[in-house]
Amino acid sequence: MSAPHRVVIIGSGFGGLFAAKHLKKSPVEVTLIARTAHHLFQPLLYQVATGVLSEGEIAPATREILRRQKNAQVLLGDVTGIDLAAKTVTSTSPLGTATFGYDSLIVAAGAGQSYFGNDQFADFAPGMKSIDDALELRGRIFGVFELAELTKDPAMAKKLLTFVVVGAGPTGVEMAGQIAELSRRTLHRDFRNIDPSQARIVLLDAAPNVLGSFGDKLSKAARGRLEEMGVDVQLHLKVVDVDGEGVTVEDKAGNRRRIDSYCKVWAAGVAASPLGKQLAEQSGAELDRAGRIKVQPDLTLPGHPEVYVLGDMATLNDYPGVAQVAMQGAKHAAKQLTARLEGQPADKAFRYFDKGNMATVSRFYAVAAIGPLRLKGFIAWLMWLVIHLIYLIGFKHRVTALLHWSVSFIGRGRSERTATLQQVLGRRALEKMRESDANHWAGLGPLERDLFEPKQPDPTRQG
Repeated sequence: MSAPHRVVIIGSGFGGLFAAKHLKKSPVEVTLIARTAHHLFQPLLYQVATGVLSEGEIAPATREILRRQKNAQVLLGDVTGIDLAAKTVTSTSPLGTATFGYDSLIVAAGAGQSYFGNDQFADFAPGMKSIDDALELRGRIFGVFELAELTKDPAMAKKLLTFVVVGAGPTGVEMAGQIAELSRRTLHRDFRNIDPSQARIVLLDAAPNVLGSFGDKLSKAARGRLEEMGVDVQLHLKVVDVDGEGVTVEDKAGNRRRIDSYCKVWAAGVAASPLGKQLAEQSGAELDRAGRIKVQPDLTLPGHPEVYVLGDMATLNDYPGVAQVAMQGAKHAAKQLTARLEGQPADKAFRYFDKGNMATVSRFYAVAAIGPLRLKGFIAWLMWLVIHLIYLIGFKHRVTALLHWSVSFIGRGRSERTATLQQVLGRRALEKMRESDANHWAGLGPLERDLFEPKQPDPTRQG
């Protein structure tokens, strides 16, 4: 009996997870390797950051999702190397390095936040790409209200209660809207020395419009709604510096000015996984400005029909970097891979079916561009609610999310208001520790070593 066809999938996002699921009935052995043990529903990260949802509701365990899929196993690891000639991938974890061979490879490692060459901004303006990002932001957002309550200095209180969101795409608009609702509806009666409803929320972008991809009509509607909520929308401005106490912006004429703020959110720009560069160097494939691979029409790597590149790592026909492209691409790749194993033609071009774009601006108000339809207000918001419920994985997550939405949107509460110093400082401290140690994990304390290092047998003990 011949060995099963080995499929290695890199990433547990929409592309990687759905590729694995679509291979359920195929005669293959699937190994899914990801940096996290969960599948992240990234479109709702901003709601974790603002206390609407808990992180568990949008990040179910990957192995729980694939529990009944007998031909799939899930492994925790950071894939740092791909060898196309040897058909292997190399992954690192706290326990060391491992190499996996493959017959087919699906690369769906996603994208990180891009600071456009200014990575030092990340320490002061976290992005919105991971659970860690969202929890750090939640700690910062709720934390500045607490600090403002303590200070006797009006200037300091003003700086603490100024929020700057960089990027007026869907993530930035949704984030700015939720911070406005949080300060105006949820927190406005909870303090004695400050009025949270007087918080200033600034939304910045170098573009001429908010939600530019939605068209002029919906862009104006979204901006109008934000301004009604008290959000200060400032466009045609480039962020040239970010530090602990604010941002510096520059207009088209080159004039610069300062916006003082302790709480900044970066929602502008993405950068593809560095694995894309490795694949390009080995295959001769081209990369675009964002580091995405220019794939073949069937989503394969040029010159390597056994390698599929999906989601935020790939560029084809100017398709947008949204979850639907990754999910549809995953289904296409799984079908083509299975067809190739069955001896059928396996070079069918991928065609993306655009199901539209949606963004929620506030409770009961969203904008939606679906084909020729342009919707705004409550109907668009209701559509947004239903669609996001459908795409959340797991019945229990849908139920708890619906409950928390009821608390936040019908009532005034937020279910997840806990903010700790660990949320604010822990991730950066861990990153600094890793950067300062060539072995990454040599700096772990005794407890962490007990957890991560394999135990050696004690020769003095009798069996």
